[in-house]
Amino acid sequence: MDSTDMSGMTMMGGGTMGGMMMPWLHFTKGDNLFFMAWVPLSTGAVIGACIGLFLLAIIDRWVSAMRAVMQLYWSRRTEEILAARSAMLNDESIFTEKKRLSDSSVGSDGECLPPTQPPRSRITRLRRSAPFIPTHEFARGAMFACKSAVSYALMLAVMTFHAGYIIAIIAGLGVGEVLFGRFGTDDYHH
Repeated sequence: MDSTDMSGMTMMGGGTMGGMMMPWLHFTKGDNLFFMAWVPLSTGAVIGACIGLFLLAIIDRWVSAMRAVMQLYWSRRTEEILAARSAMLNDESIFTEKKRLSDSSVGSDGECLPPTQPPRSRITRLRRSAPFIPTHEFARGAMFACKSAVSYALMLAVMTFHAGYIIAIIAGLGVGEVLFGRFGTDDYHH
């Protein structure tokens, strides 16, 4: 049951909402920002909310850049791990191959047989995907969750249609890209 009180705020089920959502771009005060209790009602509060959203947008670009930097680190580290495993297996296979060749390098008629190629290990073959390394994967998942949470928070702020919030977010994303874009960014956007 909807009714309107004297201040023009909509009442739903007997409780008051912090403000009405206007489905067009506006600069008016009183939009809920993330929670019902966060309703900037004064000019200073709206400016404070814009500064907070500006900083949150910079954090969004920072998390993206750090995720790209970490992805590069994880790729290099994975190559090192695979190379170490491959070297270890190759050392073992070379040892067994030398033993096999020394045992069978002379044929039955006394001639030397040509050496055979050592078998390739499974790790040195072309991999279709990187191996699962728990420390890398859990950190990647945590960074992705953090990036998604920040992106969704920015999206919710944009959905208020408050032009000040939108301008602050766009400006923050631009400044964040200037500051952190050189480190690399991921292609994940909402």
